[in-house]
Amino acid sequence: MHILFVVPGWPKGSFWDVLFFKFPPLAPATLAALTPPEHEVSYVDENVSPLDPDMTPDLVAITAMTPLAPRGYEIADMFRAKGVPVIMGGIHASNMPDEAAEHADAVVIGEADMIWADIVRDAERGELKPVYKQDSYTDMEAIRPARRSIYPKKGYFFENIIQTTRGCPFKCEFCTVTAFFGGTYRTRPVETVRQEVESLSKSRGYIFFGDDNLLANRRHAETLLHDLKKTRLRWVCQAPITVAKDPEMLQLLAEAGCHGIFIGFESLNTKNIEVMGKVTNSVAFYEEAIKRIHDHGIGVYGSFVFGYDFDTPAVFDTFLEFADKNAIDGAFLPVLTPFPGTRIHKRLEAEGRILTTDWRHYDMATVVYRPKQMSVDELQEGFWKVNKGFYSIGSTVRRLFRPSSIKRRSNIIFMPMNFGHVPALRKAHKSFKPAVTGI
Repeated sequence: MHILFVVPGWPKGSFWDVLFFKFPPLAPATLAALTPPEHEVSYVDENVSPLDPDMTPDLVAITAMTPLAPRGYEIADMFRAKGVPVIMGGIHASNMPDEAAEHADAVVIGEADMIWADIVRDAERGELKPVYKQDSYTDMEAIRPARRSIYPKKGYFFENIIQTTRGCPFKCEFCTVTAFFGGTYRTRPVETVRQEVESLSKSRGYIFFGDDNLLANRRHAETLLHDLKKTRLRWVCQAPITVAKDPEMLQLLAEAGCHGIFIGFESLNTKNIEVMGKVTNSVAFYEEAIKRIHDHGIGVYGSFVFGYDFDTPAVFDTFLEFADKNAIDGAFLPVLTPFPGTRIHKRLEAEGRILTTDWRHYDMATVVYRPKQMSVDELQEGFWKVNKGFYSIGSTVRRLFRPSSIKRRSNIIFMPMNFGHVPALRKAHKSFKPAVTGI
């Protein structure tokens, strides 16, 4: 049986389509590794290569984030019209299974690692069930090294993405991770992680540990980091800001090869932090935290969400001043997006503030709800102001070329990323079409 994994593409010219740095989703390669060897597996990510509409596989498996779901449905409908059965899964299908079922023969809710072989068997027999859901969360010992050979040879910036844990112990209002993993946090055996690191075809390059929180289980993290010290690899990860309060962990991270940490600062307003439920964060500690991490030669890639209830139009200039002052190495600067399945979506829906459920606009660059202390247009314009301002030549030079920054080893990652974003954001802004205006 020929199984085709498909990742729908972003609309041409959209915010994410124009970015040069493209990364592959890990889920298809993980499931490909769990596919019985007698079956043929192929893979198409429309973001790096076109989908051949004349393909006739025996089974199509589509995974899509919320803004890519409409394109995923188009692909599913196309294959089903030719008599090819389609399975849909991922975060959006898990949160909107009835919607996904209108376009698929089967919908997988939640993780699929432990039932994937059963799904493949049912498809081979022509006995697909309408809905599949594991009886329990995935046993992390069952996850094999991802089958990265399915990825195209060109198109991705790099493909060395590895998960050592799943889930997050925190429950932020806007986060889809909690909705998908149910607030669980599970660790993968370090020996298995080591095997996957050793299996990488480009193991001397960078690794991105895709865990939502690499350090939530200290014992597991320490064991992993001591193991990584032996490899002399360079890598980046995600961790809470509280890591800066732990000098021993910071030193271990540096010794183990960490070049950058993605940190969810989320807001510079304490009231917003309280509404979000971001219990790990203290705005008063942000500047000291960044300094401590920088002092260990580790770059800081900060996430800040714009448009929360206590944000005013002043928030954009406030952030840009903060970023320059503290030499933030890189940043993810989305507009608040109330994804289905999250608590923020339920709250805004109850308050009558959701303006559209056209999922194509749920791209973290488009305002789809009514803010409290600014208009839709002010938030939308502010989004572009803060992104183009941060990823400008002037800001990049001020942040990365000051005496305290220039020798930081993390610049090998962050300098190309910053300069690559400058033209991409300009191009995306020119082709941007808002969901709603004048509100």
